[in-house]
Formats: sequence, structure tokens, C-alpha cells
Amino acid sequence: MTGDIKVSVIVPAHNEEKYVVRCIESVKQAAARVKCGVEIIVVCNRCTDRTAELAEANGARVVTNESRCIATVRNAGIAAARGKVIMTIDCDNRMTANTIREVLGKLNSGRYIGGGAPLRFERYSFPLWLNDILCRVSFRLTGLYCGIFWAEKRSFDAIGGFVEKKAAEDIATAKALRAYGRKQGKLYGCLRRNYLINSTRKYDDMGDWLYFRLAFRNAGALIKAAFGDHEEYDRLMDEMFYDYNDRS
Repeated sequence: MTGDIKVSVIVPAHNEEKYVVRCIESVKQAAARVKCGVEIIVVCNRCTDRTAELAEANGARVVTNESRCIATVRNAGIAAARGKVIMTIDCDNRMTANTIREVLGKLNSGRYIGGGAPLRFERYSFPLWLNDILCRVSFRLTGLYCGIFWAEKRSFDAIGGFVEKKAAEDIATAKALRAYGRKQGKLYGCLRRNYLINSTRKYDDMGDWLYFRLAFRNAGALIKAAFGDHEEYDRLMDEMFYDYNDRS
């Protein structure tokens, strides 16, 4: 990760001391496969644990942002980035060894404005296979791959960064990048040989049928949100995402 910085990997983190080192190590492994400088920026969000200390000890730059919106947290990392290429990955996840290399190959081809990556769970069971299939089908039908986002910094700047909404910001950002790419005659793509290793920690904690149960139990909140009433849905987002790591 020496030399002029070309790639900045943004890692939003809220109390992620259990996972930050393994995430950084996966990025370092990928950085060792390319001949350019790669920096890792961990954006500490309302952290009260050792996330920042561990990130710095393992070679990452640390910036802070106190927002309760993940898109705003990612944008803080992009604003601090020195690289011409931006990649993002959540702190409890990992990337495969040639991820950065494949991203640079796609961007250097001139065909792609940016894109995402396939998701693979770090372990599998029947309900997790069902989750996997639903993700693959939805990504294939929409073309809006998320997970690891990648694009040139100037492209993120052109669309105003990640769309700053509390939920589904990844889909909204993918749509914005794709629309911007079409104006440039470029594609919104997906990695083919590498993927995001998706954490199963919430399933380990609350069971592998977790999201199916949540969808059933919170059907009313989901319907209300679809019609513009986000109060109950926002409380669910806080519980499952923004405040999840505050649990003792």
C-alpha cells in the first residue's frame, strides 16, 4: 500500500472492534495484488469502543462522523479520500483477494462508470441460501449491484456522493451512478471473478430466518413506508442497523 495513492477504500464503522481488523486485512490482501497505492479510511461513527484504535494500529486512516445515516458516513470518507478511485465496504464484511485488481481493470477499460459486487455469505444454511437466491435474482433483474461500490471519485462527486437517505441508500446510489454513466456512454457493472464476503453475525445472533421473520412481523411498517409514512420503518432501521452494535 505504498506509493502514490490511487485507490481509497472507505469503511464505515459503528462500534466494530470485533470485525475491523479482519476487514482491513482483507483489503490489505487485495492491495498487495495491485501496483499502486491503496489507502484504507475507517469512518468511525459514534464509536465508544476500540474501533479507531485498532484501525489506526492496523494501518488505516481514521476520520469521524456522527450522523445516523450510513450514506452521510460514507460521504465523509469520500471527502477525506486522496485516491482517484473510491471503493466502499462495510466493516463486518470482507473482500476477496483480487477485488481491487478487478475493479481497476474494469475502470481502466473505459467501459464502466462504476458498479458493485456479488454477495456471498460467510456460511450457509437453507434460509441463507434462500436469502442468497433472492439477492441474486433481484440484482440480475435490476442490474443494481451493491455490496462493494466502486467508481472514480470524480463520478461520485458528479452525483453528489451517496444518496443521503436512511434506508435503501445503496439502491438509490446505484441508480444515480447508472444514470450518470449512461450520459457518459458507460455501463454500471458488476465484478465477475470477485465478491463481497457478507457477514452472518445478525443471523448468528438472531437466527437464520431473521429477515423473513422481520418482513412478516413488520409488514404494516413496510406498507406505510411505501406510502410515505416512515416513522415505524425508521425505528426498525435504527434497531437493526444504526444501533445494533450498541448492544451489550
